[in-house]
Amino acid sequence: MNLHATPAPTSDVPTGRIVLVAATAALGGFLFGYDTAVINGAVGAIGSRFGVDGVVLGFTVASALLGCAVGAWYAGRVADRYGRIRVMLIAAVLFVVSSIGCGLAFSVWDLSVWRIVGGLGVGAASVIAPAYIAEVSPPHLRGRLGSLQQLAIVSGIFVALLVDFGIVALAGSASAPWLLGLEAWRWMFVSEVVPAVLYGVLALTIPESPRFLVSKGRTDEAKEVLRRFVGGDIEVTTASIQVTYRGQLERPKLDVLRAPSGGLLPIVWIGIALSILQQFTGINVIFYYSSVLWQAVGFSEQDSLVITVITSVTNIVTTIVAIMLVDRVGRKPLLFVGAIGQFVSLGTLAVVFATAPIVGGQPMLEGAAGPIALVAANLFVVFFGCSWGPVVWVLLGEMFSNRIRAIALSVAAAAQWIANFVISTTFPVLSSIGLGVAYGVYTLFAFVAVLFVWRFITETKGKALEDMDD
Repeated sequence: MNLHATPAPTSDVPTGRIVLVAATAALGGFLFGYDTAVINGAVGAIGSRFGVDGVVLGFTVASALLGCAVGAWYAGRVADRYGRIRVMLIAAVLFVVSSIGCGLAFSVWDLSVWRIVGGLGVGAASVIAPAYIAEVSPPHLRGRLGSLQQLAIVSGIFVALLVDFGIVALAGSASAPWLLGLEAWRWMFVSEVVPAVLYGVLALTIPESPRFLVSKGRTDEAKEVLRRFVGGDIEVTTASIQVTYRGQLERPKLDVLRAPSGGLLPIVWIGIALSILQQFTGINVIFYYSSVLWQAVGFSEQDSLVITVITSVTNIVTTIVAIMLVDRVGRKPLLFVGAIGQFVSLGTLAVVFATAPIVGGQPMLEGAAGPIALVAANLFVVFFGCSWGPVVWVLLGEMFSNRIRAIALSVAAAAQWIANFVISTTFPVLSSIGLGVAYGVYTLFAFVAVLFVWRFITETKGKALEDMDD
């Protein structure tokens, strides 16, 4: 008897129902994007309110990333012990507590603490959303549904920027008193309470992962979830899941990731490398520093803000394109083409900045150089948004076996957050040497990404999760 589940026919799957369930889980991604972006409109006001700048202010902004790494690291073990839904609820509470704490902060130091608390929620959400979506999705829809995570992230970033803009427009400035006498920048943080509460409430309405239910011996409940959302031969699928969980400990430990010969399992290293390469091509430099960057090379402040908004919208549109393609084209082709596109566009930026004349310590883009850099930067976002942005989350959610999925995803996501922190904090240093140098480094990593996908990535399109090996 073949114990491996086969993909269900399209007609067997209640598409509308599973889309709603996946979208609810992806709300964690929305909060992920919202939480990391909402501080953008508040940075200047925070510096003025607490009389800090430079390193201290930079740490306050980046402190959330430290919480993200810790939250991601522990989320998998909590999810394997208590369930995926429980982690979503914990993340929602952390988001609420953080947003209120940041809004009422009395010093830059307790603000940093509340930012770290929010980061714990972001890290947990970054792990649980792709894992849960993969585990409740039929194979033929899993890529598109998994891509909702990235769409939610970029939408959260965009909405946070809009909320910041709206609050400033109503209050007059980020530092001005507004509702209840609180400064406008505080309301930027408090605004996150609304999507956080919605996330927690909706998480109570969706079913637990059938893979988790089987691992805890709750087989009848698992079969009901499989029947309603996955389809196919439920008995075969359930038996296949049971086989993958044989010998699992009641309290999962990192030891399950060890290879018999020592060290980590090769598949875990591949997940870690995917996560690091996603960040090391410098995508967050575009989103964290784009406005300042464009002003530094000759664009006006107003034009720089317009470019930033265009870039954000471009990221959303290209993510939608990826959702349409990922289950048709496959994961590996999208990653491969995306890596090549990032390599070419980043290489163009490196050459343009390296050859630009230096005026006042900064490269000045003259003539065609400005439009070329602008097009290259947005093409970089296009290639990232169509491939490495969403597809990495899809792969991380499905490439690991049931036995190690949540914990392995935790390790990979923690590596991603650490890589994000490294890139975000080293860009000012690299750019002080020269923007050509900074983008040259990112170009090198894009080239490494091309080779890595060609050599190490295995296609997972259409495969049952029970067919994934350690």
